[in-house]
Amino acid sequence: MLINEKDFNIREMNYKIRSASDIDAEALSDLRMQIDGETENLDREPGEAFIDPQGFRSIIKADSESPRNLFLVAETNGRLIGFSRCAGNDLKRFRHKVEFGVGVLKEFWGYGVGRNLLQESITWADDSGIRKITLNVMESNEKAKQLYEKLGFEVEGVLKDDKLLSDGNFYNMVVMGRLTNRMEG
Repeated sequence: MLINEKDFNIREMNYKIRSASDIDAEALSDLRMQIDGETENLDREPGEAFIDPQGFRSIIKADSESPRNLFLVAETNGRLIGFSRCAGNDLKRFRHKVEFGVGVLKEFWGYGVGRNLLQESITWADDSGIRKITLNVMESNEKAKQLYEKLGFEVEGVLKDDKLLSDGNFYNMVVMGRLTNRMEG
């Protein structure tokens, strides 16, 4: 699915959020690799599950055509600084929900980029008849959990010792979900 572009100005930084397009494929490949190296809050280490530009072109095309997928990018001064993706499922028993994931370059944390990517995804879900958005977050990532709760997500469960980090320790992941505000007719 595609959305209309939206502009933001947070603490004197201008950026826009828009649907990913074919021309973003190369930058997305590089961006994902960089973000994966900046935090252990995400699932991958740099280079793991690498997606080349052609792979991103395929994902962007499929997501643009699917009513249950949404691929957004955040851009400032012609540079991609973050992305998010809502991925749905074609199985009838799961068509009502999507899973949300997000990544933002560390130098742009604190400008509301992740929050606005999520808010745009929530608006899309509410308007598209998506009943539920789910996500997983590290139990120790308090800032992210607080943001998700502010935007209507609730804890649905804890996956114990679910993620192994570079310090050799296992960490719990929290499963969160948000039912949309759309009323069934």
